[in-house]
Amino acid sequence: MRRPVRRVNHRMRHWIWPAVLGLAVATFSFGSLSAPAGADSDRSGLPEAIDTILGDPRMEGGAASVVVADAKTGETLYQHLPSGRLMPASNTKMLTSAAALELLGPDHRFTTDVLAHGDRHGPVLKGDLYLRGTGDPTTLAKDYDKLAADIAAKGIKRVSGRLVADDTRFDDRRQGDTWGADDESSYYAAQISALSVAPDTDYDTGTVIVEVAPGATAGDKPKVTVTPKTDYVDIDLRAKTVAAGGSDTVAVERQHGKNTITVTGDVPVGGSTTKEWITVWESTRYAAAIFRDALAAHGVKVGGPTRAGIPTPKGARELATHDSMALRDLLIPFMKLSNNMHAESLTKAMGHKATGRPGSWGDGIAAIAGYLKTAGVDPGKLRQVDGSGLSRKDNVAADQFIKLLRSAKGEPWFADWYRSLPVACDPDKFDGGTLRTRMCGTPAALNVHAKTGSLTGASALSGYVTDAGGRELVFSIVLNNYLPSSVKALEDAIVVTLAKSDEDKAVLVKPRTERGSGQSGELECSWRKPARC
Repeated sequence: MRRPVRRVNHRMRHWIWPAVLGLAVATFSFGSLSAPAGADSDRSGLPEAIDTILGDPRMEGGAASVVVADAKTGETLYQHLPSGRLMPASNTKMLTSAAALELLGPDHRFTTDVLAHGDRHGPVLKGDLYLRGTGDPTTLAKDYDKLAADIAAKGIKRVSGRLVADDTRFDDRRQGDTWGADDESSYYAAQISALSVAPDTDYDTGTVIVEVAPGATAGDKPKVTVTPKTDYVDIDLRAKTVAAGGSDTVAVERQHGKNTITVTGDVPVGGSTTKEWITVWESTRYAAAIFRDALAAHGVKVGGPTRAGIPTPKGARELATHDSMALRDLLIPFMKLSNNMHAESLTKAMGHKATGRPGSWGDGIAAIAGYLKTAGVDPGKLRQVDGSGLSRKDNVAADQFIKLLRSAKGEPWFADWYRSLPVACDPDKFDGGTLRTRMCGTPAALNVHAKTGSLTGASALSGYVTDAGGRELVFSIVLNNYLPSSVKALEDAIVVTLAKSDEDKAVLVKPRTERGSGQSGELECSWRKPARC
């Protein structure tokens, strides 16, 4: 698929790739590795087959933690450095999502409320109007518009006081441990707040969508639009339209610490529209700005300024409320599209529920660790510092993921969790998710349910697969410190080997060969955000 945008900062964000996604079209060269028939994996040849895949030159000098087990009995069928702690990237979301289902519950909903503190005198509210959030990462501009419409429907025409954005359900730490400074404007590293706005139904909260289209003739300024429409961000347009056939070099970035978005480069006449998701500075005030505009559009004037970070007073009267989708449904965009901001909002929400304090990463991670103990996962043998895996401090071994995958099968919420995992080669974005172009044309297609993960030099795939004999297996593959930009082909080869094999015979599936030198690899899906690959 040709994407409409070609450049998301051509410095290539050397420090980190988005902690997500792993979509590379997988084609396989099949070879059969016959092994003596037997009752266990050693006799079937499965260990030799997987060792062969891990021996690929692309992993030379790298590190791998890999475990395969029978989902029902727990019998280990293969292991390579099973307790070796490595960066799991977005496989971290498996820990976070399972804990959220257990601690918050599948029916949990975030609420966003509008409350009044003051006396009502006909159409005038003499006092402050409060917009109170609880961490919903899926609130759209249209949801704020509905809240504003509800206020107008109550006959309120004017608020004499302030518009106060109450984001105190969470603490004021906006970005996670060791997140890259050069990723500040990138959609996968948005600031975390109890109040925010998502610009689309991928629910990339804390961002605006900037579209840059060519002017009619060379020399014209390109046309720039922002979604949702808002004056909260300013556009510094330095780009120009060039003659048809010219190079498209448009780049869109937000200036550090500001809400000025700079558009530079050339766009040719008749060229494609560049579309970028750009984070805002201070998500709380972004939400307040969207809501204030919505109030004005519905004929409600707020006389005072906007303030943020002030708790709603006791005794304030509720005027309108918005409920998010249930957690079981929120897990679909969260896990299928590997949405980092959803993971962090849930982490802080768990921290608040556990302690009653403003939700923080520290309290949230402690709550997740408490759940993991009940699932047979030893939090003392892993390190988790955020909910998404965006931090390079996160360290988890494959054997701990195996314990979680097996334990989850016994939980009442397992069906919801399993449904949230990406499905190999299912073309629907909200079914196949980050696996939707992988393992097509193999027995793994529509069979594998697993979570992907990618950082620079770190790749992971963990989940469920049914083998050729009908046996359900759990697997975890965590690969680190390789030099090629992608080792997804090795992950896919291991999983397709499992799908083609049974307990009596292993069938080796060779990894596809990278084109060219093998150093460029396949671009991660995250570089193709507008199309989500």
